[in-house]
Amino acid sequence: MGAINISSVGKIYPNGTRALEDVNIEINDGEFVVLVGPSGCGKTTLLRMVAGLEDITEGEISIANKLVNEVAPKDRDIAMVFQNYALYPHMSVYDNMAFSLKLRKLPKDEIDKKVRDAAKTLEIDELLDRKPKALSGGQRQRVAMGRAIVRSPQAFLMDEPLSNLDAKLRVQMRAELGQLHTQLETTTLYVTHDQVEAMTMGDRVAVIRKGLLQQIDTPREIYLYPKNIFVAGFIGSPSMNFVYATATKSGKGMKINFGENEVNVASAPKDLMKYEGKEIVVGIRPEAFEDSVYANEKEFSEYIEIEISLLEQLGSDTYVHFYKDINPVQTEAIAEILADEGEDISVLGSETKFIARINPNSTVEEGQKINLALDPTKLHYFDPDTGLAIT
Repeated sequence: MGAINISSVGKIYPNGTRALEDVNIEINDGEFVVLVGPSGCGKTTLLRMVAGLEDITEGEISIANKLVNEVAPKDRDIAMVFQNYALYPHMSVYDNMAFSLKLRKLPKDEIDKKVRDAAKTLEIDELLDRKPKALSGGQRQRVAMGRAIVRSPQAFLMDEPLSNLDAKLRVQMRAELGQLHTQLETTTLYVTHDQVEAMTMGDRVAVIRKGLLQQIDTPREIYLYPKNIFVAGFIGSPSMNFVYATATKSGKGMKINFGENEVNVASAPKDLMKYEGKEIVVGIRPEAFEDSVYANEKEFSEYIEIEISLLEQLGSDTYVHFYKDINPVQTEAIAEILADEGEDISVLGSETKFIARINPNSTVEEGQKINLALDPTKLHYFDPDTGLAIT
């Protein structure tokens, strides 16, 4: 059926610039796989190679068990949905959706049925006579989706289709795309820069950095078990906190020291013993902290003393910002994540900043010194030189 196999694929441009290297991804029939990464990482290039819009320099790409390296885009039986909708402004919604079917010279009644069925699925059946300029951004995106659906392709290829929508509409369309995929069960390869989109929509998520596939797994596995500092820092909002620390043996477990803080870890990764006495990078997600007043002691068994520098109360969440007098972690991966956010690594300053997500009912205040509870089972450990997770 519509499985996509990307095998040892690489891309080198004529000027010698390498965009992708040795990418291997098997997308099962009916699976929704999301490519995510910073701007310029190669995710759109890979999508365009699958579509046939970019030449394949190295490796092979198969769609529905058919090698497509030398197959023209129109013969690959795929449908693309673009960031800018790519609708014909002089045509009605109906004609935009029917255009590719007319090129294939399908019977008029078959074209009409496919267009009206797709329009009903997308709830745009009342818009078929309108021109694109009379539609909202969300409606235009539905038309672009409808134009892809009517072709009944082996696979959908979507290049940041929601990026031009406002935040509220993006959330709505994200849910609608998910429901649509459940209905159609068509193989989908989806490119996004938004890691929230990636985590909420994908059956699996592929994180790409500088043309290299960093990790591909379910959203849950990537979040809980990132393979390196880059994946850990790029996935999650707010981002994972990173701090330099040392690990020493303590009974059957380990003791993690960062600055004046000491955290006991009963069940540390077995390879952590190899780093005893050496500097490591510890990753702590914001939700690994809790206001000690609300902390379950069995779960949040460790405590660190902090002074709240900033408090963000969002209703459903409260974020506590605080600093520790420890040099911030400055690796190439973190610099790249900051650059993608439009920041320079110098923004880290001379202290390590932390963000904690705590119970929204907490009554803590800015400037207050508190004992912040910590769940030691939720710590992540990384080699500071390679950036790889210590497991």
